Amino acid sequence: MTQPSRIVWFEIPAANLDRAINFYSTVLDLPLKREKFQSDDLAVFPYERPAVSGCIIETTKAKPSQDGVTIYLNCDGKLDGALERTPAAGGKVLAPREALPPGMGFVAQIIDSEGNRIGLHSAV
Repeated sequence: MTQPSRIVWFEIPAANLDRAINFYSTVLDLPLKREKFQSDDLAVFPYERPAVSGCIIETTKAKPSQDGVTIYLNCDGKLDGALERTPAAGGKVLAPREALPPGMGFVAQIIDSEGNRIGLHSAV
């Protein structure tokens, strides 16, 4: 039996959760939900089951970084707007909008307010 997605959750580390929440809420134009998990503070990206989601997390277990795995967040056809809002929200555009092979959409990469390299994707 196969699962709809191999990715089930992601965590983006933050040095300052309030700053990171403001960044992602501004860039992606959506609210995040504050939560507490054990001793860590986090903010969850909205989703409807069975969709995959994740969070921004302020923890001593991980530090923001531009190295390692890159996750791509869905911009729902609003990639250009997300890129335009990135600098004002405290981030930087690392790689501008680029077309993927036909039918796969577009991607870009940014540096978030915490120093993480994050990918953005839009099907259109």
